[in-house]
Amino acid sequence: MCVRLFPRVEARDRSMCELNCKIQKICEEALRRVTPSREEEIKTLRFVKSLTDRLSLELEKLSLEAEVRVEGSIAKNTWLAGEKDIDLFILVPKEYGRKAFVKVLEAAKKVSRGSYLEAYAEHPYIQAEIEGFTIDFVPCFKLKRAEDAISSVDRTPFHTIYVKEHLSPADRSEVRLLKRFMRGIEAYGAEIKIGGFSGYLCEILIMHYGSFLGVLEAASNWHEKELIDLEGHYKGEEEKALRIFNQPLVVIDPVDKGRNVASAVSKEKLAEFIASSRLFLEDPRVDFFFPPEIEAFNTGRVLQIMNSKGTSFVFLKTGLARAVPDVLWGQLYKSQKALRGAISRYDFKVLRDAVWSDEKTAAVFIFELQSRLLPAVEKHLGPPVTKKQDCKRFLEKHLMSRLLISGPRIEGGRWIVERRRRYREASVLLKDILRDGGKSIGVAKLVSEGFSSSLKILVDDEIKDFYTKNPEFASFFTRYLIGRPRWLR
Repeated sequence: MCVRLFPRVEARDRSMCELNCKIQKICEEALRRVTPSREEEIKTLRFVKSLTDRLSLELEKLSLEAEVRVEGSIAKNTWLAGEKDIDLFILVPKEYGRKAFVKVLEAAKKVSRGSYLEAYAEHPYIQAEIEGFTIDFVPCFKLKRAEDAISSVDRTPFHTIYVKEHLSPADRSEVRLLKRFMRGIEAYGAEIKIGGFSGYLCEILIMHYGSFLGVLEAASNWHEKELIDLEGHYKGEEEKALRIFNQPLVVIDPVDKGRNVASAVSKEKLAEFIASSRLFLEDPRVDFFFPPEIEAFNTGRVLQIMNSKGTSFVFLKTGLARAVPDVLWGQLYKSQKALRGAISRYDFKVLRDAVWSDEKTAAVFIFELQSRLLPAVEKHLGPPVTKKQDCKRFLEKHLMSRLLISGPRIEGGRWIVERRRRYREASVLLKDILRDGGKSIGVAKLVSEGFSSSLKILVDDEIKDFYTKNPEFASFFTRYLIGRPRWLR
């Protein structure tokens, strides 16, 4: 088993030679662990074949002309050992229209035997749990060209064909190393929860740079705007491509010049990949691929750390209706942003915030505030005295206000008042603005429904009972308090 090394320097430097040898051994060890065994490969492919046949039979019963294809890493033989995710695409003629998708999903539901979740992104699909595998049943149109795609899923079959044609057997090992590295630093996955690198993007990076280590060497020197264009769609027009996509990493889809494969990659995940690439090349460790599990702090230790920070924690704990992860996390992040904005508008300084969910029944929003208590009085700036009408409205509003404590007066050429603050306590503010479930401040529907039926606002050590009883949350909050990625030491 050989891993491709990049030509760092001539072997004249013994320390560099030792570093290369260390990298080689670590990569070989990682590759051994991430490559599916022959037994796993046979079991997975047999299951996929059986599932595909069953679905094809159900489609025939509905007299529906459709082709069932396995897509994703299973089809490209780049999946990682232990992965249980399967993408089954059902291709129907474009002239059928989207109405055919309903029939397609009826067949998929029968194959799923009731264990599924329905979802709708750009397209309807269902996610099912069958015999330990997670299967996405995705209807799409059968097209001749990727450029004719109506939604992103219509391009997926073209991605599979392209990768199978351009990725050699040796390249697949490099892809697996890159995927596992991404997973180890928690940057793998284009889903909303992660905002990281998709499997297809990893495959393109290997094709472009030639090897796993080649990708890391290049990434460690990436700048703010990087462009990768494997097929040269924008050759001589690179600046144009960067203007069109205007994202931190631009990787032109080889099969469709109008799409950036890296559009899902957030600035944070891109920065983490760049930083971890540099550190791995300087101090290679298997921990980058397989980070150690962090044992949750005991409750006493958690409370001690919280108290030592001198900040205030406000937790919003709620129940949730079941939804597919992409829908759920889209709504959680939207709600987190809305809540953060509302808290900040009332002068509470949010130092840091996060959201946790078990993706089944519960979610917790965490807001760490500089203080959850504010002074009774706030200073409110009015308009410059040169703005006649604005000044008139300001004085009319504040002179007779019951909240007025001092003023109005002129300071620095503008009117100012000191008024009684409406909310001094963050938990009181949240209780008030969430009476309607948060709809008025932009909380997403699923979360709003949860808030309306089961919201609990907990402050500081009031979280201890939930922390003690919920190991998943305990692990998450422990890592929040540590505040450092597992690959950094």
